[in-house]
Amino acid sequence: MIVAKNISKYYSHKEVLKNLSFNLDTNSITVLFGPSGSGKTTLLRCLSLLDYPESGKLNIFNSTYDFNSKLTKNIKPNSKINLVYQQLFLYPHLTNRENILIAIDDFNSSKKELFKNLTKLLEIEDVLENYPNQSSLGQKQRIAIARVLILEPDYILFDEITSALDIVQTNNIIRLIKDLKNKGIGSLIVTHNMYVIKKLADKLVFMQNGKIIEEGGSEILKTPTTVELKSFLK
Repeated sequence: MIVAKNISKYYSHKEVLKNLSFNLDTNSITVLFGPSGSGKTTLLRCLSLLDYPESGKLNIFNSTYDFNSKLTKNIKPNSKINLVYQQLFLYPHLTNRENILIAIDDFNSSKKELFKNLTKLLEIEDVLENYPNQSSLGQKQRIAIARVLILEPDYILFDEITSALDIVQTNNIIRLIKDLKNKGIGSLIVTHNMYVIKKLADKLVFMQNGKIIEEGGSEILKTPTTVELKSFLK
């Protein structure tokens, strides 16, 4: 389980995350949604430890990170949780194969077998020797996902990865995330796409102005209890 308690984050003296507390179940799909500028991507960066909150605590698979401590600078990312960015950040001078393997120190027999299985699962075997600019957007999305999966995380954060995809590619990503869940890998997905929300979410979390306003199952889309969510859904 991933547990956040009283997480706050500032940028240029503006409070972007405001004392957030929540739990994320492993082997489950949580969808985080809300208006632009709500702090959703900032929250993903804090959960992945690519950025640090100013205060609060995180417990990630029994590892505790206390941001109230002065030792924050010594905190390193947790290998059990990884982030797939909306921008993908593939290196244009590397082949797709090299982009996937860039974070691997020892490409041993176990990793080779995993690589083979991943590229087959993601249907990218035929584009491994291509460069990103020779690949479709859908292929680049899957390359970025493979680069995370080769690290064997227990939990993946997805930031708007279907935003530029057509319905066929979107359904492929939905099917992949469900397959990951069946393999025991949980996901937190940031999206504005109501189709994706309805197809994927085991749990929904609605954010606005740096706060979690409402959370629950699919029922919160049908019978929201807060003025903010009612307004957003209209």
